[in-house]
Order: sequence, then structure tokens, then C-alpha cells
Amino acid sequence: MGEPNRTRYRPADRGDEGVNRDKCTTSLAGVRVSGLVCGGVSRILIADDDPIVRDVVRRYLERDGHDVSIAHDGNEALQLLGTERIDAAVLDVMMPGPDGMTLCRSMRRGDRYAVPVILLTALGEEDDRITGLEAGADDYVTKPFSPRELALRVRSVLRRAPSTAELPSELSAGPLRVSTAARAVTVDGRPISLTNREFDLLTFLLTHTDTVYSRQELLKLVWQWNFGDLSTVTVHIKRLRSKLGDAHRVQTVWGRGYLWREEQTSDADQ
Repeated sequence: MGEPNRTRYRPADRGDEGVNRDKCTTSLAGVRVSGLVCGGVSRILIADDDPIVRDVVRRYLERDGHDVSIAHDGNEALQLLGTERIDAAVLDVMMPGPDGMTLCRSMRRGDRYAVPVILLTALGEEDDRITGLEAGADDYVTKPFSPRELALRVRSVLRRAPSTAELPSELSAGPLRVSTAARAVTVDGRPISLTNREFDLLTFLLTHTDTVYSRQELLKLVWQWNFGDLSTVTVHIKRLRSKLGDAHRVQTVWGRGYLWREEQTSDADQ
């Protein structure tokens, strides 16, 4: 296995892509610093064993102003996640070991790699999309795809909504405590690991209690998408309920959508 690409120069043994790298890599305690904070340039990891896909996606993302790191398989992707400051990852579901689905699950098991993930796959059935989202992906794109649409989806997962500047510094509901500045969540003092999108969804619900929102409305207001698979919302709600346990107050209003109850009720959906 070759070394992952980490320089601006085109490697002699990799003819299909170069990689940009800025000077900002890590911060204190080994926590990755977002490019949105460090100089305003985000770094996107592309992990795919197809050189044509890598090259096309890289060119579109660089055209959008992103820096790009390239991995040719799951092992190179793991190396880059451990050494580079990555702001979002585009992972091929079928790439050699570990594949994108396995890598995504691994990233979601801890706090270290809480970066947005978009899965690329040739498997387009609804069950496949739901499996990818349940693995912890923020979005799921089926091959063949429009490179421009993928670039727009990368831009979307990098966008955080609502802005923390518009939120109280702390939100609470029973044993649930949310620090919006630190983007940290606890239940009874126990830290809860949420992805960026799960955190955005939670803060939106906490600040819009006792109001029903359809999946389409949540997709637009939280994801800021005017397009997309509605099952994305369904799976994120399911993951949020699972992680918060008894502290969640998300209720399903059948045929209409979801709401967060201001007061806990005994009939809250599990």
C-alpha cells in the first residue's frame, strides 16, 4: 500500500490526482481543527479505488475552493484521518479494506472522527441507502452521479445550521444539557457523542418545541437542502433517539412529521 497523498505536488506514482495541504493540521490534545476555523479553507478526504472518480471529484471540489486529500483504499483513508485535519469525508462503499460502510461505522464509534461523511455507492435501493445512513453517514450518493451535485452536497454537509451565534449558550431539557459553543451534549452528566448533523437536528428541535415539522421541512431547515432523500431525516431521528435514550422527547405525529415536547410525556416514541 502506498503512502497517502499529502502534498500539493503530483506524486510520480499517482497520475490521477494531486493533493492540496494547508498549514493548519492539529490543535491541543490532538483534536482536529476545522478549516472553517483555521483560515476558512476546508479539507475534504476522497477515498475511492476508482481513479476516474477520484480525479473528477477532486477537480470539482478544488474548483469550489476546497483542499483535497486522496486515499486509494480504506487503509490509506484511516492514515489520513489520523494525521490530517479533515473537515468532511467522501467514502466509496465498495473500496478495498476497510470499505466505506465499515470505515464510517468505525468513525462514529468515538468522538475523534466526528466529521461529516458522504457515502458513494453503486447500490441505489432504499434499503441500501438506509443502511448507509444508519452506519452514521450524513448523506448517500448513488453512482453514476453528477459531480456538481456531489460538490453541492459537500458544501451542504459542511454548513452548520442553525448558527451557534443565534443560539443560547446552553440548552437543557430534563437531564439533557447542550453547550452550543462547545457543541457538547450530556445526559445526567454523561457525554453523548453526536455527529454534526445530529447536533444540528437536536438544537433545532430544542429551540422549536411543541411544533410539528415534516421531514421535508426538517430537510430544508436543518440540512438546508431543497432536494434529498427524506429517509435521511428518518434515520437521523432514529439515531438521535437511540443516543439520548430516555432523555429524548421526540414524538412522531403520524402523517405529519416530528416534534420535541417541551414537557416529557409517558407516550414519547422509543
